[in-house]
Amino acid sequence: MKIKKIIRSKRKSIAMHINNEALLIVRAPFHVSEEAINQVVLRYKKRLEKIQKEVQARNLKFNKKEFINGERFLYLGNYFPLKLVDNQEIRLNFENEFFLSKKYLDYAKDIFIIWYKRRANEIIPQRVRLYAQKRGLEYNKVNITHAKKRWGSCSHQGNLSFTWRLIMAPLPIIDSVVVHELIHLEVKNHSKEFWDKVKILDPKYREHKEWLKNNGSLLRFE
Repeated sequence: MKIKKIIRSKRKSIAMHINNEALLIVRAPFHVSEEAINQVVLRYKKRLEKIQKEVQARNLKFNKKEFINGERFLYLGNYFPLKLVDNQEIRLNFENEFFLSKKYLDYAKDIFIIWYKRRANEIIPQRVRLYAQKRGLEYNKVNITHAKKRWGSCSHQGNLSFTWRLIMAPLPIIDSVVVHELIHLEVKNHSKEFWDKVKILDPKYREHKEWLKNNGSLLRFE
């Protein structure tokens, strides 16, 4: 099985991961040889191939969007139809439907992304504040990014970053990612202690993780 990338660090063991593009990423200690890494990959080949096929199958769910009347777009976990209008005073408006001016059809994708980012900048920081207050946590700032491979991240400086694509997911899923990154302010790894603390704020975190695993490909806009 082909390895797409090997990431070396001070870690003590080898970890393998099939990413959202169905590619194998390996994390390994500095001292471990490529031959040793390949042996581990070979040992788990069947399991990795099974996961790879599952990811590929999920990716088939994604259909490239067309900016035509009736096309449906996700927002906070619900699909809303697109309606093309002659009104040239608005680019994109939302009132339980998306109204897009025909004048801007050539720029529709960029206009939608700007709209999604704006909503993400409004909603996600609010959710961060809510759960930070519940847990008594302090953070530096919240960034909304264009990340395609990460839902969120927490830096050593206390900066929390979230992809704007999350705004297409149901609110409980957004909250689950927010809680995950907030708890990283307390625990930097994914130990039992980490998940125990996550569970306090997000009792259904396993269900939410599974939702992202199975439906994350729907939160794409390419």
